Amino acid sequence: MKTIRYRSQGQDVHFLEEILTTLGYHIYVSNFFGKDTDIAVKDFQTKHNLVVDGIVGLKTWSKLIEIKNNLTAFNDKLLSEQDMKDFANRFGLELAMVKAVNEIESSGKGFLISGRPRILFEGHVFWKELDKQGVDPSQYVSEYTKNVLYKKWTKVYYKGGAGEYDRLEKAAGISDLPVFHETAYSSASWGAFQIMGFHYASLGYSSIDHFVSQMYEHEREHLNTFGKFIKITFFKGKKLLDWIKEKNWARFAEGYNGSGYKKNKYDTKLKKAYIKYSNS
Repeated sequence: MKTIRYRSQGQDVHFLEEILTTLGYHIYVSNFFGKDTDIAVKDFQTKHNLVVDGIVGLKTWSKLIEIKNNLTAFNDKLLSEQDMKDFANRFGLELAMVKAVNEIESSGKGFLISGRPRILFEGHVFWKELDKQGVDPSQYVSEYTKNVLYKKWTKVYYKGGAGEYDRLEKAAGISDLPVFHETAYSSASWGAFQIMGFHYASLGYSSIDHFVSQMYEHEREHLNTFGKFIKITFFKGKKLLDWIKEKNWARFAEGYNGSGYKKNKYDTKLKKAYIKYSNS
C-alpha cells in the first residue's frame, strides 16, 4: 500500500476508509482522505500504541489489516506515542520536534515483515573497516565478492529488504577470521534511523554483536540509539541535538544527511513537519 495522509486521494484512501468503517468508525467512504478519516486514523493509532501522526504508512497499514483480519501480529516492535514522549523528556525536546525528526529522518519503518531490523550493507565501508583492522581488502576481491567488497561507493549492488542480509552474510563469510564478522556487521546501517554499525563503541555498546542484538529488540531501541548519536555527534561547533533544540533545521539536516540535504529539502520538510505537529 502507498503511504497516505490527510488530503491524499485515490483507491488506497477508499480501501483505508472501508477498513476503518468495518472497525466501527463512522466516516464517509470516498477516494478523499478528509478530516473525518484523519481523526479516525489518529484514534486508531492511539488505541494500538502507534505513533499518532495521522500518516498511514507500513506500520499503520499492517496494524489495520492485522486487526481487520484477526491476525496475530507479525511485528510487535513498533514505536508508540509513549516512546516518543519518553524520548522527548529524556533529551529535553518538544514532542513536535521528535515527531518531525521521526517522520523525515527515519526510514519510516525499522523492521522487515520477517521481524529483522532493516539494514543497508555498504561494500565500500566494508573495505575501509577491513583496511583499518590491518587486512588488505584487495586480496579478497573476486567475481563472487565484487558486490559486497569494493573501494568506492556505489548503489549498483543494493538489493534492499531481505536481500541486504544476503549481502551481509556473504561479506561476513568471506573468511573464517573473526575480523570479517565484526567488520561486515559494522559496515551496515541499522534500523529506522539507519545508524552505521561502526559507531557501536562510541554509542556505548560493548561490541558490534551487542549493538546488533539491541537493534533486533524494538524500534524504541532504534530511537534511543539515534538519541545517543545526535548527542555525541558535533557539526559546525555544536551537537546535532543542540541544532534541533534551536530549531536550526538546516544545520541539523546538513550534519545528519550531508551536503545533499538541500537537494532533498530535508530542512524544509523538517520545519513543515515541526509546525504541523506543534499545531496538532
